[in-house]
Amino acid sequence: MCSISAFLNPYMMTPHLQEARNASLRSKVTVVGSGNWGSVAAKLVASNTLRSTSFHDEVRMWVFEETLPSGEKLTDVINGTNENVKYLPGIKLGKNVVADPDLENAVKDANMLVIVTPHQFVEGICKRLAGKIKTEAEAISLVKGMEVKVDGPRMMSTLISQQLGINCSVLMGANIANEIGQEKFSEATVGYRQNKGAAESWVQLFNTPYFNVTSVQDVEGVELCGTLKNVVAVAAGFVDGLEMGNNAKAAIMRIGLEEMKAFSKLLFPTVKDSTFFESCGVADLITTCLGGRNRGVAEAFAKSGGKRSFDELEQELLQGQKLQGVSTASDVYEVLSHRGWLELFPLFSLVHEICIGHLPPSAIVHQYNQRKLKGKSLGRL
Repeated sequence: MCSISAFLNPYMMTPHLQEARNASLRSKVTVVGSGNWGSVAAKLVASNTLRSTSFHDEVRMWVFEETLPSGEKLTDVINGTNENVKYLPGIKLGKNVVADPDLENAVKDANMLVIVTPHQFVEGICKRLAGKIKTEAEAISLVKGMEVKVDGPRMMSTLISQQLGINCSVLMGANIANEIGQEKFSEATVGYRQNKGAAESWVQLFNTPYFNVTSVQDVEGVELCGTLKNVVAVAAGFVDGLEMGNNAKAAIMRIGLEEMKAFSKLLFPTVKDSTFFESCGVADLITTCLGGRNRGVAEAFAKSGGKRSFDELEQELLQGQKLQGVSTASDVYEVLSHRGWLELFPLFSLVHEICIGHLPPSAIVHQYNQRKLKGKSLGRL
């Protein structure tokens, strides 16, 4: 019978004990979410857990159970075909990805939690998980969005940390999910607070030859870039739908980046200017305004003259996926209104007012200059 000291001292171990010790030190990864981006995240991390001795091979992926038109359960199909046929068809996830419809079971042994769901569901998920995960676990949020409370906005990483009592980093970037699923080159940025070691583990977990990941010590900056760019993408979609041309679209993107930076620094003065030049900043803004669901649905909205609702278009065009830009525009507008900042952010304000039908889509350009002249200059902030 081997002593505890033998188990702790690798030089005194048998090969069997060495293997057991190594297994006990490996991190177990669970992906909470299985939509388009969640499935791609599972594919990325599953390829790395097989390559590295730092992680257990198996990657659990929590799936919100659905019944497919065939009558089969989505979880059963994913586990049988190694493919999310609804949200990421044609892409193999990796044979070490195990879909699990039981949220608590999926996370019970996890040391590393990858949270990737629509932002409106995060709080409810966290309430279900509170007290049911390992105390030493680390989380990373791939969620775009914020929660608006009476006392101000709360970022998803903060919500996750507060609800679960664990550290939460973020990962954002120029990441159209389908392209990454097809292993086309992309970049992303990990934002962390104090724990650089945790950030390095996340980089190790996500970085691949086609998915280049770096880290910066600026959680709020990285997260707000990923959140606010969806509002700008809606504005870009309006321009596309109205066929206003590339010059107008480029102007909207520049203005949007200016407002993103100013809004972020007003909320969190510690946000770094350099973060906006990472993949999570200008690169994510560009790719989201060129492609992606927010731009596409906003284009359809503008083509209809604003007569078709975003809810209707979302159901028709996204096949169960959720828009983030419209709800984020509403959240941002609430913050601006509450703090008396509406005149400072004419583009953000116009996007929301167009989305709720108070103004026609053409106002995104035609009324911008009028509001800019009436408002204060962001350059003075």
